[in-house]
Amino acid sequence: MTPDQIRLVQDSFREVVPIRVAAAALFYERLFAIDSDLRALFPVRDMTKQGAKLMASLGFVVHGLDRADTILPTVRVLARRHVTYGVEEHHYPIVGQALIETLAAGLGTAFTPAVREAWEAAYGLLASVMIAAAREDQLAA
Repeated sequence: MTPDQIRLVQDSFREVVPIRVAAAALFYERLFAIDSDLRALFPVRDMTKQGAKLMASLGFVVHGLDRADTILPTVRVLARRHVTYGVEEHHYPIVGQALIETLAAGLGTAFTPAVREAWEAAYGLLASVMIAAAREDQLAA
């Protein structure tokens, strides 16, 4: 990611924070609309709590993009935890689609092509690190 892309992601995320509860609900709505089978990975009844966890994790990653080396160990741990929940490699593009659609809806006209590209780059980085960590665990098993 370029420094400009990092800035765009961080700046746009500041616009999401005030609507984080609605954004999280929209994310899961989009996720389950894209692939209803994913609902089984979320046995919790209180999706508001789940949404708060999502936004906290997203905030951690977004705020650490300019020092990725410090957040990547935590991202790898998160990936390994997601494997225990049943997350598989083919789920990552679906999650990415739901995230981009959520951001587009939540940010409206502020979700410019440059902002979209920056978020796609950020998610691509995150997903690639998580997928690699999950693969490492599978090879070690």
